[in-house]
Amino acid sequence: MWSSGFLGATMGTELTGSTTLLFWRFLVVTGLLGAWWLLLRRTRITRRDLGIHAVLGLLSQAGYLSGVVFAAELGVPAGTSALIAALQPLVAAALAGPLLGQHTAPRQWVGLAIGLGGVALVVSGDLGGSAAVLAYTLPLLAMLSLVAGTFAERRLPSALPIGESLLVQSAVSTVVFGVLAAGTGSTAPPTSPEFWPVIAWLVVFSTFGGYGFYWLNVRRGSVGRVSTLLYLTPPTTMVAAWLMFGEPVRAAGLAGLLICFAAVPLALAPTPRAAAPPGVTVRSRCDRRPPRRPARSRRRRRELAADGGRKPS
Repeated sequence: MWSSGFLGATMGTELTGSTTLLFWRFLVVTGLLGAWWLLLRRTRITRRDLGIHAVLGLLSQAGYLSGVVFAAELGVPAGTSALIAALQPLVAAALAGPLLGQHTAPRQWVGLAIGLGGVALVVSGDLGGSAAVLAYTLPLLAMLSLVAGTFAERRLPSALPIGESLLVQSAVSTVVFGVLAAGTGSTAPPTSPEFWPVIAWLVVFSTFGGYGFYWLNVRRGSVGRVSTLLYLTPPTTMVAAWLMFGEPVRAAGLAGLLICFAAVPLALAPTPRAAAPPGVTVRSRCDRRPPRRPARSRRRRRELAADGGRKPS
């Protein structure tokens, strides 16, 4: 699902500019989710939840997609952007300890490093470029924006369901891209009928699927585990582009695909539990003995014996 965004961007930018594509993508998402909320949900969204998910939308959607798309328009190759984006698991693992207290084992660091090498092989045929040096900072800022949004979701917990979360985030992104589109005079959609199937692709697969599953994984797992799964995006996109667009697959790309799929399980290996300090015995629940009944006093036993062992009614 996450890889579908790159495929949709390839199809959409052949029909219109990226600003127009992003504006209509999130406008349709906001319209659909808004109608669903008004007709079926009507759940209460507090000001706190509204503020939290507005920030998440700015960081993870508007900030991330703006950096990637505008870098492509300035001439940064897609492979270079993908390689820079692949730094996210390493950055997330480095920050998870001091910010969230999530430990990354040495074996997981090895898996992350190997995964980065696999991504480099996958995108090696599309590295370089002749864009200005400043343009190469855009995918870096995009990656950092997504990392910041992911950590913000964990540090600012919200009980708002995924559907309402995407509604608020997409509404904020619609405003951002709407302002950009209005400023460049590119709010009108193209007349080509192929435009709307591309929008449907981006809405269903990339937004509902990609961002929906991303936030669901962030809520149920650690930041490092969710970020590590993004190593599978470049090889998955490579295979999908070969099936959909007939783009050639090189031997280095196949080698990188195998490395990525081998490195991710290594990086996702569970961290072993810390050993107990010396002199401390750790027991499981099964080892715990049931509490003893309090011993009866001698006087009470004599009274029961005199009464024939019967308890008073």
